[in-house]
Amino acid sequence: MTERKTPNRNTSGRGQRDLRVRVKTAKGRKLSSTLWLDRQLNDPYVQRAKREGFRGRAAFKILELDDKFRFLVPGARVVDLGAAPGGWAQVAVGRINSNSAKKGKAVGRIIGVDLQEMDPLDGAEFHVLDFLDEGADGKVKEWLGGPADVVMSDMAASASGHKQTDHLRIMALVEAAAHFAFDVLDPGGTFVAKVLAGGAEADLLQLLKQNFEKTTHVKPPASRADSSEKFVVATGFKGGAPGP
Repeated sequence: MTERKTPNRNTSGRGQRDLRVRVKTAKGRKLSSTLWLDRQLNDPYVQRAKREGFRGRAAFKILELDDKFRFLVPGARVVDLGAAPGGWAQVAVGRINSNSAKKGKAVGRIIGVDLQEMDPLDGAEFHVLDFLDEGADGKVKEWLGGPADVVMSDMAASASGHKQTDHLRIMALVEAAAHFAFDVLDPGGTFVAKVLAGGAEADLLQLLKQNFEKTTHVKPPASRADSSEKFVVATGFKGGAPGP
């Protein structure tokens, strides 16, 4: 159950509304669940995603990353790993013009893959696929009509509740995504992926630096301040056989 605080007024005589939603502790609900609900209901990015029709707040992370690095350009061919529910793909569709909305601009293509089915999205093609399966890279290139310009991943391994274990799991997943990118990217391509800060990033960063012209570690504004997540943006794929 939720309630809204009543409006209050300051001494200047101008009305100010406090619209923060206060979440009451409900019987049978854990404190952690109450805190999560409170954060969701009062998160400006969650509210903005609803207003703007995005499938989740994560859409703003890729928006902010692309605003900075400009890798989603009209005509680009994009692979979205772990695409569900489709928020990143929504952003990509508009920017690469895969829905042909921008007349006179090159038309891109985006393939989203995930272990679960996703609701259709105009301008994107979704497939149920484990990118770790043998031959997955070949299937993706076939669907894409050639090599990719961008491989992006917002994937996270299932949480175990043990911080160190979760960190190692997501880093292993990101490294696997990077090797997938080596197989499907065109020279000059870009790899974008979520990581968790925690001390095991050195090997991944070294791998990316060996295979891309530039690798950057960044935390976009839409990433919650109390979260350990960051993103790696590797640009200028060198192509050829990947480094060790």
